[in-house]
Amino acid sequence: MFIDTVVIYIASGNGGDGRVSFRREKFAPKGGPDGGNGGKGGDVIVVADPHMSTLLDFRYRQHYRAGHGQAGGTSNWTGKQGNDVVIRVPCGTLVRDAETGEVLADLTVAGQEVTLMRGGKGGRGNAAFATAINQAPRYAEPGQQGQERKVKLELKLIADVGLVGFPNAGKSTLIAALSAARPKIADYPFTTLVPNLGVVSLSDDPSRNAHFCIADIPGIIEGAHEGRGLGLQFLRHIERTQVLVFLLDPLAEISVQEQFSLLRRELTLYNSALDTKERIICINKADVLTNKERRVFSNVQFDGEKPVYIISGVSGERLDELKYAMWNTLAASRAMACAQL
Repeated sequence: MFIDTVVIYIASGNGGDGRVSFRREKFAPKGGPDGGNGGKGGDVIVVADPHMSTLLDFRYRQHYRAGHGQAGGTSNWTGKQGNDVVIRVPCGTLVRDAETGEVLADLTVAGQEVTLMRGGKGGRGNAAFATAINQAPRYAEPGQQGQERKVKLELKLIADVGLVGFPNAGKSTLIAALSAARPKIADYPFTTLVPNLGVVSLSDDPSRNAHFCIADIPGIIEGAHEGRGLGLQFLRHIERTQVLVFLLDPLAEISVQEQFSLLRRELTLYNSALDTKERIICINKADVLTNKERRVFSNVQFDGEKPVYIISGVSGERLDELKYAMWNTLAASRAMACAQL
């Protein structure tokens, strides 16, 4: 089961109370205060785990509480610190305050660690208040309370290239042909109910270590930005991509130009930044097109966009060419991003 949004309750630990104590030793009948400080409460820490792919674990456990600090002891002993609670999440997880929507952490790199809430400080024991004037204080500080809040975890898959298209455009077939991913494939719409990730390699050039990650997003329909179909649920997964591949269906009831316009509109209405990403336009299912239809589609204009690739995920036609186009476009996008830093 693919789970990409959950709300959980987290709480850091309370600090331990300071101790009121006085030395009672045989040869020190007038011994001074020796109450120790309380221990600090445990922190709540979130860590990006590369071995996790969904937020499913959080469906079975929604409460995470760090340990409380122990009270101070005699002989100036400081109380034991509360245990931290470490929450492991998949890479690409965004942590928000569930009430305000404030972004608390964005975990994109494996091993990245963020302390969401710190535990309360331990209170000072009476030994800490001893002065020349007040040599026998009979009071100590209570420990500070920890924090608690509800947070929302949102998983946004980390992929370099995102495939977008209407249902039944052949996205799953294409990602299966380009990578080792094996998504469910069938001849009816909305076969893909969860995003799929695959790694595309340019195996004939191993010295360059040329490979990239591609994501197949469930079919988008008109009104997806408002929650129709599955679009709103999964559009977040293409926000981190650098290149978008528009996969168009020449057999659909509406023209490929209309498909491109509608898809672009839905992406822009969801997040205007998506319209600024590098784009590649593909017309799929070339294996069922006649030579005349191929010539017609090869001359289709898309508002000054780059040349269209007429491909087939089934027969593999022009897929090598498409892979290199993806790689080169991705490299250009990365270079541009670095130049803007």
